Amino acid sequence: MIKQPVTIQAEDGICARVTAKAVQVANEFKSQVFIEVGTKKINAKSIMGMMSLQLSTGDELTVVADGDDETMATEKMKELLVAGK
Repeated sequence: MIKQPVTIQAEDGICARVTAKAVQVANEFKSQVFIEVGTKKINAKSIMGMMSLQLSTGDELTVVADGDDETMATEKMKELLVAGK
């Protein structure tokens, strides 16, 4: 299991388009992928779960992946969420 801290740096936070892209990216991996924000733990492969987070600039979260391709999954998710594109 890998846990990677992330701070949202996108000027406008994470919009619906980027949220949908994050779900697509998470679904590319066999690993389980989660986003933790405070006490919430959301399945990153769930569009409804991801949209419920309403991520804004400066928000801090943790990308958690567990499985065969966990390293690549956390890196791709971090890259997308930090930049917001």
